Amino acid sequence: MAEIVLNVEVRERTGTGGARSVRTQDKVPGILYGGALGPVPIAVNTNEFRKALYTGKLLGHLVTLKYGDESQPVIAKDVQFDPVSDKPLHFDLLRVDEHADVRIAVPVHFKNHEASPGIKRGGTLNAVRHDLEIWAPADHIPEDIIIDLTGLEIGDQVRISAVKLPEGVRSAITDRDFVIATITGRAAEAEATEGEGEAAATEE
Repeated sequence: MAEIVLNVEVRERTGTGGARSVRTQDKVPGILYGGALGPVPIAVNTNEFRKALYTGKLLGHLVTLKYGDESQPVIAKDVQFDPVSDKPLHFDLLRVDEHADVRIAVPVHFKNHEASPGIKRGGTLNAVRHDLEIWAPADHIPEDIIIDLTGLEIGDQVRISAVKLPEGVRSAITDRDFVIATITGRAAEAEATEGEGEAAATEE
């Protein structure tokens, strides 16, 4: 099971007024949904929620929800923050089978920038997507998807078909070979133009 445990209570009031009332009690309101059961309004102590959030293993990871003596695996799908104070205002938890596949977005990170000839020549990495929608086992959701830039030239594209995903993980988008990133820049064009100019001068 998961490392993080959230002790929740069921909220009696819903809506804006109910959520505001919960916050005045130093708790964060949330919703538990998914599976055969309907949505349930819940709340978690603010300090406990902050501690779980700041581990970096709350969002997009399998966690254990506890309500009294009952517990179940869930995934934190979303957290809303106050735009001024950055305090957590609301969260969504999804019921899951810990071994079942779930659809979730994970961040994309890039490595070996220095091994890209295109970037070395002044090109720029243009990330078209900053996260990927994937299907993955709930208990083996990757922290991120790493893309290797080694050998990429200006004008090259990184498509999902070229990305090596972790075992058991697959793209949630299957109807097209979409672009994740490109190497852009004018260095290649400038060099080509200069080369054509030098060739023309030599011929003259």
